[in-house]
Amino acid sequence: MRCPFCGHEDSQVKDSRPTDDGAAIRRRRQCEGCAARFTTFERIQLRDLYVLKSEDKREPFDREKLLRSVSIAARKRPIDALRLEKLVSSIQRQLETQGENEIPSKRIGELVMEGLKGMDSVAYIRFASVYKDFREARDFEEFAGSVTEAGKN
Repeated sequence: MRCPFCGHEDSQVKDSRPTDDGAAIRRRRQCEGCAARFTTFERIQLRDLYVLKSEDKREPFDREKLLRSVSIAARKRPIDALRLEKLVSSIQRQLETQGENEIPSKRIGELVMEGLKGMDSVAYIRFASVYKDFREARDFEEFAGSVTEAGKN
């Protein structure tokens, strides 16, 4: 593992343990060149996934990018970071086990919407505003109204 501080090629693992959600291994490492310590995370990857964007662009699935977008939607909401991690891990696992290597970005958005809907209505609406490309305040009103109506049923 290359040291992020000096770029030295070798590091020694000082401690390994599973993360809180059990989806990864957290490793504490020490660089053999500069003795700096840093942490790495090791996750299981069942297959290489690619996201099909709207303009027929194809890019590798980026778990951290998905976590960032979910975290932005949930910013300043009473949602534990571990719950967001579990949501993203669950979505990634669903995508990896469905058998397809290329996933339309729309499908990923739908999975996030499903997860946030049961978690927090404000985060759900925030994510939807970007995912559904709201253009005017009326778009927010209509969508928020549908969320409120669904909550009454």
